[in-house]
Amino acid sequence: MTQRGDRTERDKTRVAEAHRLSVAPMMDWTDRHCRVFHRQMTRRAMLYTEMVTAAAVLHGDRDRLLGFDPLEHPLALQLGGSDPGELAAAVRAAEPYGYDEVNLNCGCPSDRVQSGCFGAVLMERPDLVAECVAAMASETAAKVTVKCRIGVDDQEPADILPRFIETVAKAGVGHVIIHARKAWLQGLSPKENREIPPLDYTLVLAMKRAFPELTICLNGGVTTLAQAKDLLDQGIDGVMIGRAAYHDPASVLIGADALWGEDFAPDAFEVVTAMLPYIEEHLARGGRLHQITRHMLGLFTGRPGARGWRRILSEGANRPGAGTDLVVQALSQVQAGVRSAA
Repeated sequence: MTQRGDRTERDKTRVAEAHRLSVAPMMDWTDRHCRVFHRQMTRRAMLYTEMVTAAAVLHGDRDRLLGFDPLEHPLALQLGGSDPGELAAAVRAAEPYGYDEVNLNCGCPSDRVQSGCFGAVLMERPDLVAECVAAMASETAAKVTVKCRIGVDDQEPADILPRFIETVAKAGVGHVIIHARKAWLQGLSPKENREIPPLDYTLVLAMKRAFPELTICLNGGVTTLAQAKDLLDQGIDGVMIGRAAYHDPASVLIGADALWGEDFAPDAFEVVTAMLPYIEEHLARGGRLHQITRHMLGLFTGRPGARGWRRILSEGANRPGAGTDLVVQALSQVQAGVRSAA
């Protein structure tokens, strides 16, 4: 575990500034191996865990659910739940792990989330959200944040979103990440809810003007660093990128540290090389190569040899005994493609 008391002032400053760009929490994607991979490309962006339910934390394998490599900092834990006592207990259990932020999910529209009365359905119950975040904050030294939608179903976002933000702010939340789409709890699948409801960046920017004392970040539809920079220039405090950062990580994350005035920008080949010792350690502990390389398939998107890279890793990483030699073999496909394209 990483004890928060061991963090330096420089670390604390980096945490305070990390919201300028973050990688969204994504179920089945942003696990600890994905986050280590992403961290090879950016030292500054905030990374998020997959959503973990409070009940899972209390009743499951905590080290498996909450453990992480210290190099993943700055790192946020996203929790799902709607019971203040249960959420407080989950935060208390997570506190020794040393997360930099604890986030309450008020935006996920899946059926499982609705049946448990958490996620996007909480947009209809701001007072309950306020109880939850106050209980969470009582158990951690980390910042407690909320990720929400602009509204759900037939709610009028321009009316309900300010009230929602004001309510959670009074409970002590100083940082809200807003997915700039409604969630339709009836009629749209989770995938459709990420794509069909129209984006409303104007409303999210208006929330920053209405609540200048709060940190307001925007999520939804952003696919490039150029878009992120434009939104930051318009006055938003931070931008969260999801699927684009996963499927084409090099274009989104390599060079992202320029948003903080830093020139850290390894090329994709250096990223692979940096991952090899981590992969070796994982395999030595009994892990499988596929558990890591599945997150790396998009690294060379759009480059010569990318198809060979994906094919070799996809076909071979699940085989018994697969190791870093397979990664090197896959990398040779990209190197050969670069040479032939020159």
